[in-house]
Amino acid sequence: MRAWSRAERAKGRRIGFVPTMGSLHEGHLRLVDRARDHADRVVLSVFVNPLQFGPQEDFERYPRSLADDRRLAAEREVDCLFVPETAAMHAAEPLVRVSPGPTAETLEGAARPGHFAGVLTVVAKLFHIVEPDLAVFGRKDYQQAVLVRQMVRDLDFPVEIDVAPTVRELDGLALSSRNAFLDPDQRRAALALSRALRAVEQAWRGGESNPVVLERRGMEVLRIPGVTPEYLAIVGEAVRPVKQADARAVVVIAARVGATRLIDNVVLGEGVAGDVAVGGRA
Repeated sequence: MRAWSRAERAKGRRIGFVPTMGSLHEGHLRLVDRARDHADRVVLSVFVNPLQFGPQEDFERYPRSLADDRRLAAEREVDCLFVPETAAMHAAEPLVRVSPGPTAETLEGAARPGHFAGVLTVVAKLFHIVEPDLAVFGRKDYQQAVLVRQMVRDLDFPVEIDVAPTVRELDGLALSSRNAFLDPDQRRAALALSRALRAVEQAWRGGESNPVVLERRGMEVLRIPGVTPEYLAIVGEAVRPVKQADARAVVVIAARVGATRLIDNVVLGEGVAGDVAVGGRA
């Protein structure tokens, strides 16, 4: 993989990189499009990273569809599909891992202890292997994107990080590989996440800036049968609570729909309309 990237860069070509865990959907493919807009060659990786799953999480049942992934990557004209084996990425239990610091102590980090250390460790390894000039991540995993940017800045990785808007179905549901676990009733219930985000955004645009009031409004919408909320919070760029919600504040949300855990978010100043919908604008 590294030899391929170095050969391309020796020809003066800029390498764009989209790291994924596979089970590709249109959200991943929009990241490929974005990478192609800013690079000459696009690498897409497929690797279900065991380091970021806790002992009670869904590593074994995480959706895997490599044949479909290969077809979709080819249709999107990915230049290099990198599919490393687990034994190649982690020949032994890694003794050294990337410490994500205080930004990882809340929200997803609190709900999934050790998750972000696993994420940053594998992202660091992928950056060293692929050696991209640009890496594109989706904003749906907001806290992850913030942490990757911090790691790149603090450890002087020579890679530009681009964070792309969330891609949604026309009804508002954020695309996720885990959506495949939802049955039709759960799929309808899952719309409560995007409705809650819209409710908070609308209240903010109506003049409410108190985060406590806004969070309460979102929770009112989120609490429906079949949905178990985990958190709804309004945070700033450092993923910390804000005293007053402004256009830069981000509403982050996590909930379980049946046994499936989903996350979503929206930047208040952009709203859900600032995201991308499959087939058009949200």
